[in-house]
Amino acid sequence: MTMTRRPLLLVDSASLYFRAYFGIPESAAMAPDGTPVNAVRGFLDMVAQLIRTRRPDRLVCALDHDWRPAWRVELIPSYKAHRLAPGGGPSTEVVPDNLEAQVPLILEVLAAVGIPAIGAKGYEADDVLGTLATTQPGPVEVASGDRDLYQLVDDAKPVRLLYCGRGVAKLEDSDDAAVQAKYGVPASGYADFAALRGDPSDGLPGVPGVGDKTAARLITRYGSVEAMLAALDDPKAGFAPGLRGKLDAARDYLAVAPKVVKVARDIALPAIDTTLPTAPADGDKLLTLADKWNLAGPCRRLVDAISNATA
Repeated sequence: MTMTRRPLLLVDSASLYFRAYFGIPESAAMAPDGTPVNAVRGFLDMVAQLIRTRRPDRLVCALDHDWRPAWRVELIPSYKAHRLAPGGGPSTEVVPDNLEAQVPLILEVLAAVGIPAIGAKGYEADDVLGTLATTQPGPVEVASGDRDLYQLVDDAKPVRLLYCGRGVAKLEDSDDAAVQAKYGVPASGYADFAALRGDPSDGLPGVPGVGDKTAARLITRYGSVEAMLAALDDPKAGFAPGLRGKLDAARDYLAVAPKVVKVARDIALPAIDTTLPTAPADGDKLLTLADKWNLAGPCRRLVDAISNATA
């Protein structure tokens, strides 16, 4: 595969704009009419900072067109169930009204700048990121606060996760060694590790009584949940009786959990130009949005960042 010197930056849009919304008080960023624009302001500044510090030559923002896909819920009904809005149906997420109202504006600004933002019906942003990280030329850097995306890390291509769990200013630039040091498994084993351990933030119960250390030990020994289940049928495999019982009782869950945790890498996506623009695609529209929504500062910082990155 042809390598390019500078990275493709893939941005987990929802991860960043949720963080922006809760990190900046609404009262600190408002349009002239009093409408909160804190999520927009914070998101644009985070993207600008990523461009300044990572200097990509390509950039795509991934969108959640389906944050709780039916095919994942069918496999594990508890998947993200705790984040459902009461009475809102099987796919209505609890999102603050003042954040939800800002998402279309974020997309308008990105379009005016010329940064593609794409999603796919029936799939999460994670799946968009996984497909782009797999199919686009490297190097690739994925910016997200979602731990599930550690599974995309690949030193050979390379693909790195810029983990933003503590914010973009304190992002953790993660290669395979970083994943191994943090969780005790290689990035290629992270999804199966997470399936074993469980993840309350995604409604994944895990195997009762199996925590991080035991999950890491099992993945290190067997390589995958599938191989571990195959070994479970061998009386000579050497499982401690208590652990064997726990894993055996969780067979139905373990048969489907890795499929839920693993991101899709081959979904159909619209054709896009990933090239970082050298100037706004629609300067007049950007000026209009900046004036109407009191976003002159963040829009200028974003335009300056792309101009300097492509200089």
